[in-house]
Amino acid sequence: MKPYIITIARQYGSGGKTVGKMLANKLQIPFYGREIIAMASEDSGINPVLFSDEQLKPDLVTRMRNHRNRDTSVQNESNKAYLTDDALFEHQAKVIRQLADLGPCVLMGRCADYVLRQRTDVVRVFVHADAAFCLEQAMKVNSMEREDVRKKIEHIDDYRAKFYKHHTGRDWYDARNYDLSLNSGALGFEGTMQEILQYLEVRSQLEAEKE
Repeated sequence: MKPYIITIARQYGSGGKTVGKMLANKLQIPFYGREIIAMASEDSGINPVLFSDEQLKPDLVTRMRNHRNRDTSVQNESNKAYLTDDALFEHQAKVIRQLADLGPCVLMGRCADYVLRQRTDVVRVFVHADAAFCLEQAMKVNSMEREDVRKKIEHIDDYRAKFYKHHTGRDWYDARNYDLSLNSGALGFEGTMQEILQYLEVRSQLEAEKE
């Protein structure tokens, strides 16, 4: 099988992260999720909490930015641009490209499918499931009331869709953005991973025949 970089976008509760880790372990390649944030923070010198996504309330981000501005001796337009959402995204995109250059890996979220759109060695996956399945899975990792977890799922998926739209101009749910769109509720985590592996085998064989 040819080596591929696999990007995985996923609905909250669909188990996409679990599938990604299983896949990375099976293929014995690196897995990068929130590690991308840590790397972007280290590379840019920006507090990692500012790279956080749906887990962080917008008002907290605003307060932290204002606090940083008050503590900065030099205040100018470049400092303001330094912490814009687009600037933060570019730091993450830079890390994603660097990781892809290192070789095969699994990259979770962060519009990695779009960031690496010019590469021919990328497999783009979207993992989704019905509301009941996502709620059941999310309840296993959230010590909250059922209705609160349901609202959390809606909030996170809405954030991810808007984040994707803002940075790519595309619809996060549009299957045309991906090579595979898989229903983990129907396939299970193992079945979802196997479907990805099968796709990798078929694609690898077809590309080898063209060479």
